[in-house]
Amino acid sequence: MTAAIRTKLSAMMFLEFFIWGSWFVTLGTYLLKDLKTSGIEVGAAVTTQSIGAIVAPFIIGLIADKFFSAQKILGVLHLLGGALLWWASTASNFSAFYPVILVYMILYMPTLALVNSVSFRQMQNPSKEFPPIRVLGTIGWIVAGVLISYLNWDKQGGEAALVNTFKMASIASIILGLFSFTLPATPPVKRGENVSVGDMLGLDAIGLLKNKSYLIFFIASIAICVPLAFYYGFANPFFQEAGMHATTVTQSLGQVSEILFMVMIPFFFVRLGVKKMLAVGMLAWALRYVLFAYGDAGSNYWMLIAGIVLHGVCYDFFFVTGQIYTDNLAGERFKSAAQGFITLATYGVGMLIGSLIAGQIVDNYKTSDTAHNWQTIWLIPAGIAAVVLVLFLLLFKDKNHMEANPALNLDEQRDMRLDV
Repeated sequence: MTAAIRTKLSAMMFLEFFIWGSWFVTLGTYLLKDLKTSGIEVGAAVTTQSIGAIVAPFIIGLIADKFFSAQKILGVLHLLGGALLWWASTASNFSAFYPVILVYMILYMPTLALVNSVSFRQMQNPSKEFPPIRVLGTIGWIVAGVLISYLNWDKQGGEAALVNTFKMASIASIILGLFSFTLPATPPVKRGENVSVGDMLGLDAIGLLKNKSYLIFFIASIAICVPLAFYYGFANPFFQEAGMHATTVTQSLGQVSEILFMVMIPFFFVRLGVKKMLAVGMLAWALRYVLFAYGDAGSNYWMLIAGIVLHGVCYDFFFVTGQIYTDNLAGERFKSAAQGFITLATYGVGMLIGSLIAGQIVDNYKTSDTAHNWQTIWLIPAGIAAVVLVLFLLLFKDKNHMEANPALNLDEQRDMRLDV
């Protein structure tokens, strides 16, 4: 891969996640404060991510894999997305806002797979070449948060200017849309082939559920996304009400933590194995919500910061480890299908359920037009995460050494899969 291509792919990845981070982190605050919505409506807005994740495989499977080059579809989707984000910034109420952001997320979520496809097709050794490029996406998310706080759009108290986050994301989306047409050609890989619904949704990997350990992991993955939805939808409004200043850039410490712990994953994986890694990830979810429940902007401010920084453990130890675990069990034939299957279950089904539950709970513990009983609100997802953790520890078994140690050679892994 030439330096020019590497630079283009890095810029693509930066813009891809800069766009998302520009508006999604502060979405709950914008809706509650600017559009005067309810918690249920905030939850409904967050579910657009899940709906997009469910629809994404159809767009990829029916269009990108069969008819058009990935970089061209990426360009078109981001140009349309830029127009929709600007349109969303003009909405004066939730009824006008929701359908626009729903269509936008249906178009945006497939681009997450498209940027990976464009990247992987240019690489000889993805395991070494992809991480330095993908990390630019996390940096893009962080930079978006820094800009929002630097421009004081998320100021605590007074009149914030969060509507500008949609305009910033819109401009970035149009830039990426135009830039995408200069990316390396990535022609469809399944032109002329028949693609079934099962292929698109990764249902070919459903056989993995015959492995009882994997079935427990699969159910736990869906269940842990319920407390995850509380953070995505309501962390920023909570920090605002708690009196935290520069909330968006402070929340980006979670992405910094994510980068640091991502680098440490191989070290911990070899020493802890799958079960302990997954358990630590779930424990971190419960712990961070307890910290939020008892933290404040005064003497317990450190609790809020600690809860944010735990994001790296929450995400990397559970979701990244889960992806590795899934990849190890799937085998060469079902690797892609298995990753699509677990993504559909977590960001599709799990987050959808979680977002709907979170909105109702936040509304139930509203104490005034501008305040909530956040301690009780955060203890609920903490309890859910704790229950999932206990059940996982009791039921999940490392049935063979391959599940705990991905470093076995291919022959050993193949022999072990025959026993699953």
